[in-house]
Amino acid sequence: MINLPKQKLLILFDGVCNLCNSSVQYVIKHDKRNNFVFAALQGDLGQEIIKKHEKDLKQLDSILLYIPEKGIFYKSTAALKIAYHLGFPNRLLTVFFIIPEVIRNWAYDFIAKRRYKWFGKNEFCMTPSPELKDRFL
Repeated sequence: MINLPKQKLLILFDGVCNLCNSSVQYVIKHDKRNNFVFAALQGDLGQEIIKKHEKDLKQLDSILLYIPEKGIFYKSTAALKIAYHLGFPNRLLTVFFIIPEVIRNWAYDFIAKRRYKWFGKNEFCMTPSPELKDRFL
């Protein structure tokens, strides 16, 4: 069973990806309502959620959003839903929902496939600072 803190949305991210880690840091900085908690895809919780929702990690290797009542969102849809929950001005990015998902995901995949080459990769997952430790599962 997946136990999340009440009323929280879970962002699953590639813990060794520099772009993904930077994205998590951005969300933390702009999450004024403290909506999000985080876990690495490579960790036990990330693997449990992926298996529960029958998703293949090879297809879902960057940022995912898990909303307990609604399920798992990935690729551009996850990014836009995260932006929505960050509030203004990030919420304005949801205008991109008018673009068909197949086109949004093509652009997302283009960047995702090159993220290690462009932004680098760590050998180990990010370790949160003591003040942020309670936001990481």
